[in-house]
Amino acid sequence: MTYVSLSNFDLVIAAGLLLINGALSLAFRLGLERSLAIAAVRMVVQLGAIGFVLRFIFAQTSPAWTVALALVMVIAAGREVWARQTNPFKGWWTYGLGTSTLLFVGILGTVFGVAGLIGPEPWYAARFILPIMGMMLGNALTGVSLALETLTATARRERTAIEARIALGDTRLQALQEALRQALKTGTMPIINAMAASGIVALPGMMTGQILSGVDPVEATKYQLLIMFLIAGTTALGVLIATFGGVYLLTDERHRLRLDRLAG
Repeated sequence: MTYVSLSNFDLVIAAGLLLINGALSLAFRLGLERSLAIAAVRMVVQLGAIGFVLRFIFAQTSPAWTVALALVMVIAAGREVWARQTNPFKGWWTYGLGTSTLLFVGILGTVFGVAGLIGPEPWYAARFILPIMGMMLGNALTGVSLALETLTATARRERTAIEARIALGDTRLQALQEALRQALKTGTMPIINAMAASGIVALPGMMTGQILSGVDPVEATKYQLLIMFLIAGTTALGVLIATFGGVYLLTDERHRLRLDRLAG
């Protein structure tokens, strides 16, 4: 099968479909026109830039370039976790918690998947490490940001009940048990929905890309299953770490609720 290259004109025609989003926003006065335009421009610039960056890095032989771009990806993902919080922790706590969590699960999931399962030679080749790490980070940051948002919102809403339980002798984990459960459930729900819909409702991106490039559909399915399992595991682990970290940031060593540590 011959690979079909897209022209810039093809992309312009496809971008015209965004007019549907704009018309919807105008018709119902949603006020999303500015956000839509900014998101579209940002996407084009980011994807266009990363295409040239990846072409350069794939041509290099030094793993240092791979590590450098991977760190940039983690830093950007940590910033996204912070930006998606309505009431983030003051200072660098939210950014630090999100970034360190994503760094850990991103490295763990990527190395396990590439070195332990796929096994290319060399396993640290940028062509394998960076795309898979990007998928790990993209899904994990969604779960982590949703979990932290749910945790802080629930703690604010249930402040009276939480402080009452602490006054009765409960530890911080016992008093925040319901908020913890809600945060874990909310953070893991997107990947559960994605797995449930894969195959019947939608063909995932990696599988679709491989099929379009000529890979046998059965082989493409195997790779997609591998990636989905890796994403599910790393997302769940990231949500767990971030949520428990958030509980400890919301309280102190005397098991007092510290909502004053939240901005807003």
